[in-house]
Amino acid sequence: MSSTENALKRLEDLGQKKALRFWEELSEEEKEAFAVQIEKADLSCLNARFDEGGQSMPKIAPIDVLKVDEIEEKSERWKEEGLAAIREGKAAAVLLAGGMGTRLGTDGPKGVFDIGITKPVFIFQRLIENLMDVVKEAGVYPDLYIMTSEKNHRETVDFLTEHEFFGYEGAHVFFFEQETAPATDFEGQILLEGKNRLATSPNGNGGWYPSLLKSEAGAHFKASPVEWLNVFAVDNVLQRILDPAFIGAVIEGKVNTGAKVIRKNAPDEGVGVLCLMDNKPGVVEYYELTEEMKSAKDENGEPLYNYGVILNYLFRREALEGALEKQLPFHRVKKKVPCLDEAGNPVKPEEPNGYKYELLVLDLIRELSTCLGYEVVREKEFAPIKNRTGKDSVESARELLKKNKIEV
Repeated sequence: MSSTENALKRLEDLGQKKALRFWEELSEEEKEAFAVQIEKADLSCLNARFDEGGQSMPKIAPIDVLKVDEIEEKSERWKEEGLAAIREGKAAAVLLAGGMGTRLGTDGPKGVFDIGITKPVFIFQRLIENLMDVVKEAGVYPDLYIMTSEKNHRETVDFLTEHEFFGYEGAHVFFFEQETAPATDFEGQILLEGKNRLATSPNGNGGWYPSLLKSEAGAHFKASPVEWLNVFAVDNVLQRILDPAFIGAVIEGKVNTGAKVIRKNAPDEGVGVLCLMDNKPGVVEYYELTEEMKSAKDENGEPLYNYGVILNYLFRREALEGALEKQLPFHRVKKKVPCLDEAGNPVKPEEPNGYKYELLVLDLIRELSTCLGYEVVREKEFAPIKNRTGKDSVESARELLKKNKIEV
C-alpha cells in the first residue's frame, strides 16, 4: 500500500472522509503533500479522552516538598550523585522551544528574542549559558534535545547553528519537531485549512516524548544510556538545567519524577500548584483552586497550597516508556479556526467555530504516580518571559538577571 493510500485509509478508519471531499480536484503533487501531512499529524485526539476543565475534580490535598533548608543540608551528597549520573551519560536535557514570540512583538521563535540592553542577550543564549555551568562542573557535554514546531523549526536550527550553539558542543545537540493535532468542528470532524491541508496546531507540550521517539533524534536517544530527562520550558531565563543536586535527590528518592517548585508570592499567583490528586502527585492549575484552598493554612500559618511548578521536571525514562501505553487526556479548547467552508471558500470566523487539542506535560506527573517536589529560591531560578512589559516580562527578567549579577 502506498503512502497516499495509507493516509486515506487512516482518515477513513477514523470516520473522517469529509476531510477528503476535495480529493478529486487535487493534482498528484498536492495529493502527495496532503498524504505526508496526514501521516505526520497526531490524530489520536480524535478518539481520546478529554479534560475540558469544570469536570468533577479529584480529591485535592497538600503534598510535602523538599524545602530549601532541607536541600542545603544534603545538597553536596546529592550533587555528587547527580554529577556521576551526568558523567555516565545517564542524564539529558529536553528544551521545549516550539513557541513563537508573538506576545513579545516578534514573528520569530521565542528563543531567538534579544533581551539584552548593553549587548545582545538571546533567550536561547541564556539557557545554554546556564547549562554550560553544569558542563564545567561535570567535565562532559550532556545531550541536549530541542523540541521545535512546524512553524519555527528551520529558523531555530539556523539561528543556533549560526551562533555555534553559544559554545555548546554541536555534536550533543539534537532537534525534533513537535507533532501537530488537527482542529475539528464541534461535531468532531476535521477542519481544512486548504483543499489539500488539514487545519492543525502544535499538540501541546505534553506530546514531547512521543514526538522525540518518532523523530530522527529519537534514533540517537533510543541507543543512548540516558535514564533521566530534564524537561524545561524556553521562557525561564534563570532556571538551572540538569541541576546535579536536583538529579541526585530524585534518584535517591526512588521516584519517577521530580518537579522544581517555588513558594508562591500570592494565593492567586498564576502558577500551577503541586499537590495530591486522589492521593497521587499532580498539578492543579491556579484557576482551579477554590477560595477555600487559596486561604487554607497549615499549623505554622503557612499556606497549604504554597508551591507552584515552574515547568522544570525530571522524568525517569523507564517510567515514560510505561506511560506510552496509556493516552494522556487531551485538553479540548474552543477556538476561532480559519478554515474552508463546505464549498471550499476560506472562512475567518469571528466566533469560536471548533476545537483545538493539546496534551500538557503537567498531566504526566499524575500519570507517573510518584513525584518529588524540590523547592528552589524563586529570585535565583524563576525569571519567566511571557510579556513584553509588566508582570513576567522582558523587563522583570532583566531586573532579576541583574540581581543575579548576569550582564544584560
